[in-house]
Amino acid sequence: MLTDTKDKLPPSTGTPAERLAALRDELAGWLPGEALVTRPETLRAYECDGLPAYRRVPGLVALPSTAEEVARILAAARWHRVPVIARGAGTGLSGGALPDPDGLLLSLARLNRILEIDPDNRTARVQPGVRNLAISEAAAPHGLYYAPDPSSQIACSIGGNVAENAGGVHCLKYGLTVNNVVGLRMVTPCGEILTLGSEALDAPGYDLLALLHGSEGMLGVIVEITVRLLPRPESVAVLLAAFDTIPAAAEAVAAIIGAGIVPAGLEMMDNPAIRAAEDFVHAGYPVEAAAIVLVELDGTPEAVDAAAERVAALLREHGSAQVRLARDPDQRARLWAGRKSAFPAVGRISPDYYCMDGTIPRHRLAEVLAEIARLSKDFGLPVANVFHAGDGNLHPLILYDAARDGELEKAERFGARILELCVAVGGTITGEHGVGVEKLDSMCVQFAPAELECFHAVKRAFDPDGLLNPGKAVPTLHRCAELGAMHVHDGRLPHADLPRF
Repeated sequence: MLTDTKDKLPPSTGTPAERLAALRDELAGWLPGEALVTRPETLRAYECDGLPAYRRVPGLVALPSTAEEVARILAAARWHRVPVIARGAGTGLSGGALPDPDGLLLSLARLNRILEIDPDNRTARVQPGVRNLAISEAAAPHGLYYAPDPSSQIACSIGGNVAENAGGVHCLKYGLTVNNVVGLRMVTPCGEILTLGSEALDAPGYDLLALLHGSEGMLGVIVEITVRLLPRPESVAVLLAAFDTIPAAAEAVAAIIGAGIVPAGLEMMDNPAIRAAEDFVHAGYPVEAAAIVLVELDGTPEAVDAAAERVAALLREHGSAQVRLARDPDQRARLWAGRKSAFPAVGRISPDYYCMDGTIPRHRLAEVLAEIARLSKDFGLPVANVFHAGDGNLHPLILYDAARDGELEKAERFGARILELCVAVGGTITGEHGVGVEKLDSMCVQFAPAELECFHAVKRAFDPDGLLNPGKAVPTLHRCAELGAMHVHDGRLPHADLPRF
């Protein structure tokens, strides 16, 4: 049960630094020495996540090994009124794990055990620090796998996937993280351990399990996850289609979905992304194409054969002069390696890049890409586009050089305009990377004050003292009022004043 024990807390006394020092002394009394990081040079290793433009050195880092230790740490932090920022593998791309200099960074890296694989019920019970890919590896001997597969799945943790409601190549058919998790154990800010969800098909009461997905560490700290496993498909095929124009590729994507076909994965890349990926992993991509579409089909051999024939015909009808079919596992893996390595591949051709994450209705794809190309010329910054075309989740990669004065700020303004565009056509400002600190201002574009106040009310219900990941994901109404005036004035959404590297 959620309880408000604010009346049991001591009055807030001392400066933030003094309260942090008191917490440090308390934790040092019972945490093993290696589980409490206090040295400045070691603390710096936790100064950012996968959005390195924003950095802060945490005041203190704790590395618990059990759920009970997490609960005790949170209770102590609440007693001393010290902010707590939970961190998974640090692969997040929105600054969600940006530390607080006067706060505690709670690393869940040591909660990294697979507790149970249950092949009969097709579930796995794991701790939050388990890598996404490790779940499928552990389930493989039983002919099972875990479907959500972010591009960072070799490194990202399942706890972080829940916090951001991550997706991946196969989310079109099999859903996001929220669609593949059946139960959670979480610790509240006052140190209570709750169980949400059930291994049964449904559970009574409000759907708090879904609420925790995408909550970005603001409502509680996840200490155990029970995920749904799926049987390996009997047959898999991947089609690659090359197009001379981006609108033709976008129309082909819409035609596949419009025909009632739901591929396991449906991805699209433009020419800059194609060339970068090909130079990096040698996937065999046609480097002269304006765009390529990758379509994965799975199921019984008969169903895959029939679907592959229909999809190939649709791709050709919409202008693809080159359609390849890969059935061999090595060939399929090579085609997907190019797509999944697109981010690091682009990192080889530019000193820095800013990865956006917006979603749009599929039928607006060609229109939005044309507008992004126009904005690219206006801002003078190139863009490589990689995205989950099947569900309209765009990942424009804005290329810039942080060593040049003003280029980071220009890239951020460009990114904010892309997110405004996504909202304008009926989409959203994030598909899977979360809001963190990166998209705080853009939240003011998508949501009205009444909606934002609902978010704040939910936050207060779980975390009445506002100590979990403060200043993330949901902007204040005051901030949105300020941005509203500025937005009218110059058509931009400048970011909050956060420390940059």
